[in-house]
Formats: sequence, C-alpha cells, structure tokens
Amino acid sequence: MLNPSFCLSLFPRIEFGSGRIKRLPQIITPYGRTVLLITGRQSFYLSPQWDELITELENHQIQWFHTTISGEPSPQFIDQTVKQFFDSHIQCVVAIGGGSALDSGKAISGLLHSGDSVMDYLEGVGAGKKYTGPALPFIAVPTTAGTGSEATKNSVLSNIGTEGYKKSFRDEQLIPQHAIIDPDLLASCPKALIAANGMDALTQLMESYLSTKANPFTDALALSGIERVRDSLLLWYHSSNKLSQTDSSSNEINQARINMAYAALISGITLAQVGLGSVHGLASPLGAFFPIPHGMACGTLLAEATRINIKAMLERDPKNPGLQRYAHIGRLLTQKNELTETQAHEELLRLLSDWSQQMSLEPLSTYGISEADIPRLVENISPSSMQTNPIVLTQGEKEELVRSGL
Repeated sequence: MLNPSFCLSLFPRIEFGSGRIKRLPQIITPYGRTVLLITGRQSFYLSPQWDELITELENHQIQWFHTTISGEPSPQFIDQTVKQFFDSHIQCVVAIGGGSALDSGKAISGLLHSGDSVMDYLEGVGAGKKYTGPALPFIAVPTTAGTGSEATKNSVLSNIGTEGYKKSFRDEQLIPQHAIIDPDLLASCPKALIAANGMDALTQLMESYLSTKANPFTDALALSGIERVRDSLLLWYHSSNKLSQTDSSSNEINQARINMAYAALISGITLAQVGLGSVHGLASPLGAFFPIPHGMACGTLLAEATRINIKAMLERDPKNPGLQRYAHIGRLLTQKNELTETQAHEELLRLLSDWSQQMSLEPLSTYGISEADIPRLVENISPSSMQTNPIVLTQGEKEELVRSGL
C-alpha cells in the first residue's frame, strides 16, 4: 500500500454486459432527440448491429447524424467535424469503436457547443486557454478491449510526422456520462488488434498498480484486471478467427471476451486515478513521430521496461515498494505463490517476453525507428507518465528502453 489516503476523480455510469448496446436508445433519450454517431469506417458500421441500432433509434424518434474516423484522430479532424455539425443542433454525442473513435467523441462533444478549435486547449501545443465547457452529453461504446478510453477525461490527438506530437485535450467535463461495455461487440476483433489492445490494457493495469500514487482502491481494481488478462488474453488471441468451435470452447471464448472487456475498462479507471509509467511515457513520442499503433508500442516495450525498472530499483533504491509489487504481479500472472521476490521478478520477465513472442508483437524497427531516432524520442518522453513511474530513470536507462525495442 503506497498511499493509504486518496481521493477519486469522476468516472462514467457503467453499463456492462452482453447485449447492453440495445439500451443505447433509452440512454440517449433523456439528453435529447438529435444525436451524432461517431464510428470507425468498417467494423461496427458495416455490421448487422449498425442496422439494428439505426432501426431502434428511428423507432425512438431519434434523429441521427454520422461521421467516421480512420486511424489516429488529429486536431484537424476534430475541428473539421465540429465545423460540419455545429449548426445541426446536436444534443448528444455517441462514439462506438476503438480508442480513436472514443477520443474523437470526447473532443467533439466538448467543442460542439462553442465551435472552438481544439488547438485552443490542446496541452503543450495549443493556445493554452482554460476549458470552461459546457460539453455535450457523451456516451462511449468501446468495440475493442484495450485503451480504457471509455473511463477517462483524456482525448488523445495526434499529428504524426517528423515534427509530430501526441497530446491531450483533457478535462473532467469530457468524461463520458455513460460507458456501455458490451463484450459481444468484441467478437469481430482481428488477432493483431486483440494482441495490441490486450497488451495495452495489461500495461495500464501494471503501471497503475506500480504508480507512486497507487492506493488501496486502485490496487484492488488493478489486480482484478491483471487476473482477467492472465486468464483470458492468450486464450482469446489463439482462438480468434477459428472456423469451428465446440459449444464448450465457444463458451470459453465468450468468457475470455467478457474478461478482457472488464480488464480494459478497469485499466481506464485506474490510470485516470493514479497515472501510468515509463512504457506510456515513451509510447507518446513513438506514436507522434511514427505510425506505430499505441498498443503495439506498449506490448513491445513492456517486458524491457519491467526489466529496466527492476534493475534500477535494485541498484539505487532496494527498499522501493515497487520491487515487492513487481514480485506480486509475477506471482499473480504465473500463479506461483511460493516464488521468492527474485524468482518472481525473473518469472515475470520470462512470461512477458513469451507473451510478446506468442502474439507476434513487432519490434520498433518495423515502423522505421532506428538507433538515430533514440535521442529525439528520449527528449520527448511524456513527463506526466514518468512522474508516477516507481523510480526516476536516468538518461541512459531511457535510451536503453528505446534501444531494447528496436
């Protein structure tokens, strides 16, 4: 226990369970009869569930508008969408999709009332104006299991390239009023997305548990999420896209999706309360300068970041409670309670490396990252994430983390 005293920030009203998306029209209705729907360009939009939703919205006399997002949301996309729908008298925003759709929904719901540019408020690169709102009611419906964006106040926007950035529009008014977590929506996730998002969720859960701001509330949640990842991520990954399954195996896969939907949600709640660590500190500039999916960056770096953190604590701060916490995660993931602290660290590192290999997580070099990029990446590591890492890393250790992922 790091902080016996704590306070909690807001999180949404949560609707969790199979088929819960069918409640969406009833949840929208109290906010008004005109809704903007934001989805990805394919998955949900091209599924039978889209047609069913539209039919139900029209049965409830809800007028709907629709836009799609592909790839990482940019400030330009947010501003264009706000301009497009500014005069449409939108009363509620609903985002159905992965983290990109949900982050877009937060920003758009926050700006449709005023018509302001998101660059007025984007941290570090914007005009520095204080956001006062009001935001329109926002409902988040994730169709992937990883980012936890349905439970946070951050809208992460990217401008990818040599002079790129990945920054947040952040305010408690952007927290969704409702998060609808329907594990049935995960059924069409491809293997690569299962791997990347699953490792993102695991990273967020681990970093929350290891955070210097961790508290009993977030500890309990984070550990419950880590257990679900342990029991379900590889099962779901290896079973996805199989053409034939027995009833029993199908039930197991359904339960695996439920568990990963839960783990992703919990990872969003815990990171919003206590922050993250070195993996996410580096994932920010990686995603800004190169077209690497966020979850892939997390999965590629997690084992090495764990090794470097443990090594740094052993060398400079052997009484750091993070060492005990890493050992607890190691025992939990391997289900070997008899391990000593050192053995638990070793088994944890072995397991994380094995998972990365089993799920074919690609090295950073796949995305054009080389030794020459290390100084620029280290220089732009997110300071907010590093503040809650269990130990302050040296310049050399940060460089080692990048190099280890190449």
